[in-house]
Amino acid sequence: MTSRRQFLRELGITAGALPFLSGLQSFGATTASGKKQRLIFMFSPNGTVPAKFWPDESGDLSQSSILAPLAPFQGQTTVLKGISNRVGGDGDSHMRGMSCLLTGARLHPGNIQGGSDSPAGWASGISIDQEIKNFFQQNEATRTRFGSLEIGVAVPDRADPWTRMCYAGSNQPLAPLDDPYQMLNKLYGQSKDRETYASVLDSLGSDLKRVSKNLSAEDRSMLEQHMTLVEEMEREMSAAAQAGELVHPEPELDPNIELVNDNTPQLARMQMDLLVNAMANDMARVGSLQFMRSVGQARMRWLDINEGHHSLSHEPDKNEDAQNKLEKINIWFAEQLAYLAGKLQKTPETGQPGNMLDHTTIVWVNELGKGNSHTLNDLPIVIVGGEATKNPGFHNVGSKIPHNRLLLSLAHSVGHNIHSFGEEKWCADGALKWG
Repeated sequence: MTSRRQFLRELGITAGALPFLSGLQSFGATTASGKKQRLIFMFSPNGTVPAKFWPDESGDLSQSSILAPLAPFQGQTTVLKGISNRVGGDGDSHMRGMSCLLTGARLHPGNIQGGSDSPAGWASGISIDQEIKNFFQQNEATRTRFGSLEIGVAVPDRADPWTRMCYAGSNQPLAPLDDPYQMLNKLYGQSKDRETYASVLDSLGSDLKRVSKNLSAEDRSMLEQHMTLVEEMEREMSAAAQAGELVHPEPELDPNIELVNDNTPQLARMQMDLLVNAMANDMARVGSLQFMRSVGQARMRWLDINEGHHSLSHEPDKNEDAQNKLEKINIWFAEQLAYLAGKLQKTPETGQPGNMLDHTTIVWVNELGKGNSHTLNDLPIVIVGGEATKNPGFHNVGSKIPHNRLLLSLAHSVGHNIHSFGEEKWCADGALKWG
């Protein structure tokens, strides 16, 4: 079988064009079964506002102020209530909530002190996104260039259990890539300073035009969309950099704590665009999108909120002003999920009927159920696209159902039929089923 690089050489073009071509059907992008499956975890911190989050039994998303932005995806959205993080062990609820969220495994003993609980270290197991990535990478039909992409939005420059949810294994936290310039460099291999950022396509334009003549109409359309998005991304980032708009100002107290500023919404859109673009080109089939961090004090001035998110989440329920601001914050996160889902929905699935959202399961997670109580019960779980289309709506799955069972069900949904994930005892009742 002719390799992709050999095919490029036969066409007389450079290997630099490969990132733009690897997802096209002409280059063997579809799996042996012809079916693609993708998984994205989206994280937002500090719990939700339960009274404004949970829909009624009808499952009508428009009846929940926080979930209302997802109403256009009503038939492709599942909301699960009754799921709890029961892992336990050392560390405070924020630490366990964050670093046990996707691992389902306890934190190692350590010297990181949080709250009033015992100190702890990193998680003791692999996270489900990396478990599924490894499963995909073992099979030639589902193997991709990166396997997975860990993307951050305003994640601070520090490493601790409050900032990491993805783990390659025990004691192996994975840092999300927070800078869209670095993400563009990772995906397309260019390293140019921001002020003189030239188009990555300048040196490849003629090559890609040449190869497009040998592609099907569908692949040619996908390639054109791919090139256009990268061009637009680079123009936007170059213009913003020249204007100084994307430079994170240092926080007043500690420059290593928060990297949130008025341009965070712009950075978020860039990161989501790059994630969808990379997945459309089959660079990865697993991804994570981490907004900020657990215990994060993001000041979301673009929402006219000047208090830190974590401080607001600690206010009592009777503080109506704080509750309204928390509601507004969580609506904003839902809007980001809606943007991501919409971007996938608007992108045709190469070689398959439908669009990318039909083949992509997005799971919106949070480390806490409610901020001021630090509860790990009733975690706000929302699933959009992919698996959610099988049985959409609101599902109260029980009381304190171990979240390990949900992680196990996600593995099973892609054909990875493991018997347990994380702490084995929490998977005794098998993969979670709803509806």
